[in-house]
Amino acid sequence: MPRARKGSAPRRGGKRSGGGARSSTQADSGSSEDEAASEARSTTSECPSLLSTAAEESFGGDAVDEQGQQEDLEEKLKEYVDCLTDKSAKTRQGALESLRLALAAHLLPDFLLERRLTLADALEKCLKKGIPAGKGEEQALAAAVLGLLCIQLGPGPKGEELFHSLQPLLVSVLSDSTASPAARLHQCASALGLGCYVAATDVQDLVSCLTCLEGIFSRSCGVGGSTAPVVPVSLQGLLCAALQAWALLLTICPSAHISRILDRQLPRLPQLLSSESVNLRMAAGETIALLFELTRDLEEDFVYKDMEALCSALRTLATDSNKYRAKADRRRQRSTFRAVLHSVEGGECEEETVRFGLEVLYVDSWARRRVYAAFKDALGSGMQHHLQNNELLRDIFGLGPVLVLDATALKACKISRFEKHLYNAAAFKARTKARSRVRDKRADIL
Repeated sequence: MPRARKGSAPRRGGKRSGGGARSSTQADSGSSEDEAASEARSTTSECPSLLSTAAEESFGGDAVDEQGQQEDLEEKLKEYVDCLTDKSAKTRQGALESLRLALAAHLLPDFLLERRLTLADALEKCLKKGIPAGKGEEQALAAAVLGLLCIQLGPGPKGEELFHSLQPLLVSVLSDSTASPAARLHQCASALGLGCYVAATDVQDLVSCLTCLEGIFSRSCGVGGSTAPVVPVSLQGLLCAALQAWALLLTICPSAHISRILDRQLPRLPQLLSSESVNLRMAAGETIALLFELTRDLEEDFVYKDMEALCSALRTLATDSNKYRAKADRRRQRSTFRAVLHSVEGGECEEETVRFGLEVLYVDSWARRRVYAAFKDALGSGMQHHLQNNELLRDIFGLGPVLVLDATALKACKISRFEKHLYNAAAFKARTKARSRVRDKRADIL
């Protein structure tokens, strides 16, 4: 399937901070027998954690043995993979969390290629566990690892094989309306969208995933009227993730399919703007802006028949000052809907600048913004490392080949700690003087 992107999107195409379980260590020889027994009991059912500082340190240090770090990391990853089949749910969850952190912080395509079948089988079992009992923590972690695996393996045959092996299970979990919300955690929707975006090459796979995701949030949109039905709090995260994953796939949807989707969903999505969840309202607003962008790409003189009512709703959210909402939520909402309103009324998407290393990425369309946000949610703090070194992301965002810089060039580009201190001190002094002039009672403020 041709992977043309809509709008200004490129041609191609997390925030949990907890680490894995504690490391299994021996008790010191001088400790008491009780302490040793307690230590043994506390670690027998847990998987070693990601203690290597390689996941958190920046590369390029003179004293860092990168080869040794890589070997240590791979040894730990082998232990995590082995722990995925452990009988203890706590051990499996610790291994999944450690794998998630490692895959977000490092590029390990060769290591993962050798073990892709083992990982696929283990993730399938983890996704299936907990469904009868209504416990979704293991499912959520397994889905997050699956999304990262697709990013690591890329769009080639191996990545496509991995996605095809687990796509039916993800669709089954998400389509089961009788399952508890915990069994359909939003990570499954995100993994389905991200995996399809990266690995799917058949248009039928794309349509199947779009239909599945659309069915999730469409049930919360009434057939008529401007107000959506009340969504239970337990389902708001799932609906938000499904809507965002659906919007991600729209950026690679062929024009022949996208026209019918727009006609069906553009009149219904504004109902979600009245949702009680600020995240769902914002996701709906951003998706509406994306739909207008895609529609105008297909039809330059497009006119939406309910434009006045839509703009009124967007303007209300862009100026919302209700005190019963959290201050941070009001700030995020107003910022988002000001940009959405500007775009819907005929303006362009506001450009954002993302700096990483020596490079700059410009996010100048709603399609490009949705793609960037999807990868940022999956990779978290590892996004910068992947933008610099992951060929998939560099292809998606049109960054060109990976830059190869020697240690001398990198060192020349870095600012020393002393120079940074002087710069910050000068900036602080200038800022203080500027503020003092404004705060001076004798200043003329007209």
